[in-house]
Amino acid sequence: MRPSCSAASVVFAALALGLFGGAGATVVTTCRAAASSDARVDYGFCVAELGKHHDSPDADVWGLAKVAALTGVNNADDAIYDIKAMLRSESKSRAAAAAGPTTRAALAQCQKLYDAVGFAFAEATDAINARNYAAGKGKVAQAVALTRQCDAAMAKARAVPSPVAQYSSYSVKIAAVCTAITNLIK
Repeated sequence: MRPSCSAASVVFAALALGLFGGAGATVVTTCRAAASSDARVDYGFCVAELGKHHDSPDADVWGLAKVAALTGVNNADDAIYDIKAMLRSESKSRAAAAAGPTTRAALAQCQKLYDAVGFAFAEATDAINARNYAAGKGKVAQAVALTRQCDAAMAKARAVPSPVAQYSSYSVKIAAVCTAITNLIK
């Protein structure tokens, strides 16, 4: 017995969704595999952040590792932008003046550190693109170490809560994602 036209349409639609809608599944399955292989990977964060990037729909695992590193660059750029804004507003704000010169100095140090964080993630992207995965993971680890130096500077300045905590957290999370996905590349 020959399947009806509507049944064939349903099968075709399911295949089309599997083939063309698989881009979202690639992010989902890659993040699931990354989270399964590395306990530091936050699955929800991975899916949400990689899913936002314009290159993700067509990316394979190698491409998603590069997307993760590029996302680290973007976060560092955002941190620098906000730090510059804080330094500008700090000179005009009474509350900032009360925080003192140590917070201002820590912010200036963090601005330089996040510049280096961005370069480390960019170099990780280049290394992964060149299929030099060990170097890429090393640059990601360097980005995390630089982020932690900023955290230490803010703690030493007694800037609680740290005005850059969200960028630090993001950098560490995206670094774990990038490293875990890079480890999945065959």
